[in-house]
Amino acid sequence: MADPTPRLLLEALRPLQRELNARRTLSIGKLGILRHLSVDGPATTGQLATRIRVSPQGISLATRELEELGLIERTQDEADRRKVWFRITEQGRERHDQESFAGQDWLEQAIRDRLTPTEATALTAAIPALLRLTGDTDV
Repeated sequence: MADPTPRLLLEALRPLQRELNARRTLSIGKLGILRHLSVDGPATTGQLATRIRVSPQGISLATRELEELGLIERTQDEADRRKVWFRITEQGRERHDQESFAGQDWLEQAIRDRLTPTEATALTAAIPALLRLTGDTDV
């Protein structure tokens, strides 16, 4: 018999993710681009595609849209004029922070209202294990 944990975890996380995403105005991919540029600094489309795990075409479209919104800006590489670098703007940094915490108030309230203190403690204790699943321990 297969371990039911992966299926149960997905079933538990999907509604939570939907609830949080409903409070955002940017896609997860665009938010990922802003996060990468905010944390790691300027990057090329190739670097962004690798880091965000999106196709180069998807990154090109997303960076164009983010640039039109004034959230990122592009500059040509001085040594190689074919290479383009993207960096986050101050407006992009502010929007990243807003979008990243969208739903946090709802989640805090839901944890307080719907979970027992023991359940809330168990949820907190599970966070390191959840982070290890993706290797994203820098959150």
